[in-house]
Amino acid sequence: MAPRPFGPRPGPLMPSMPRFAAALSVDPNAAVAEEQVTSRIVDALSGRRADLCVVFVSHHYGSAIEELGPRLAKATGARVVIGCTGESIIGGEREVEREPALSVWCAELPGVELRPFRVTARADGDEIHFSAVPDIGERTRASVLLFGDPYSFPMDEYLKRLNANFPGVPAVGGMASGGMGPGQNLLISKDGIEAQGALGVVLEGAIELRSVVSQGCRPIGRPWVVTACEEHLIGKLGGRPALDVLMETMATLAPEEQKLFQRGPFVGLAIDAAKSQFTRGDFLVRNVLGLSRDERAIAVSDILRRGQTVQFLVRDAASATEDLTQLMASAATGEAAAPGSSGALLFTCNGRGSRMFQGADHDLRCVRTGLDAAVPVAGFFAQGEIGPVGGRNFLHGYTASVAVFRART
Repeated sequence: MAPRPFGPRPGPLMPSMPRFAAALSVDPNAAVAEEQVTSRIVDALSGRRADLCVVFVSHHYGSAIEELGPRLAKATGARVVIGCTGESIIGGEREVEREPALSVWCAELPGVELRPFRVTARADGDEIHFSAVPDIGERTRASVLLFGDPYSFPMDEYLKRLNANFPGVPAVGGMASGGMGPGQNLLISKDGIEAQGALGVVLEGAIELRSVVSQGCRPIGRPWVVTACEEHLIGKLGGRPALDVLMETMATLAPEEQKLFQRGPFVGLAIDAAKSQFTRGDFLVRNVLGLSRDERAIAVSDILRRGQTVQFLVRDAASATEDLTQLMASAATGEAAAPGSSGALLFTCNGRGSRMFQGADHDLRCVRTGLDAAVPVAGFFAQGEIGPVGGRNFLHGYTASVAVFRART
């Protein structure tokens, strides 16, 4: 069945509320899957043109992905198409893990400027040069969707650049996944595909992005101040050898928590140095990479500084569920919205899903606890999730990052 003809874009006398629609297909035939999602999207938008089309697709569709972006632009009328491949795909009420799936999410955004951009990175000695930064005018009315290739693009460094140039502007998204090596993850745009770099779009104007970043950890022991460190290595905590502090903390834990920490040790880095009391969301979660018995030190997956407060953390399914559910509940406005006038994107780590939780569709179900049941949702399992913590944007791991869009009030 052919999609109905497009209606006009909103004019001065037409409603100015945003409208969102999403569709998922798990048909293994690429052409059938594409026809199914585009027909549902156009129907949900009542034949009106989309402004933004976001797409996530599994690698199962092979060469059909190459021109997927241009075809979606034509089918939906979207001015901007952005997305990527994923190991597992999210849409509707499902997290489709490691099976064929195509998820498309579209938005009609009156009063919103969309500025797509592409960026690549080049190393020059110890310096990294980026080919572009986004064009952002009014920071208080702007947000960024961002997708990158994990093999060719240093997203953590790029986010530092965004934080410095555009403080307070939230960036949400993820690193493409499912590829087995360089060149296999694909970024999708209106012009086709890219196998390197990053794609983004700035949304500026009448749309608000509310971000939720669930790192899924709970603290153990007490906070400590870093008193000696060198780059990734913590030498001393509170004036004592860091490894001694870690071992003593472990000795105070119950046997089950000891097993959790041994299996996956984490450390939280306090975002706000001025705070003395810490709650959920005050720490940036990073992995403990290793221990140096000779130096009595701990290596972590970030650069440390003296005077920084840290705390050891553990992550399990129960704490991850509690964290995401509570954060989504706090993000809900409680305001009744017109059907289809808000939408959400979910970027969850490819180490979550059935690898971490017993039930299917875990993160999607948690996200929906804080949303109206009719809110269109799409997303994918990423090889690194992008989202703000403490007002600054970071690249995360084992995290669920959520972007909820609604009209700015």
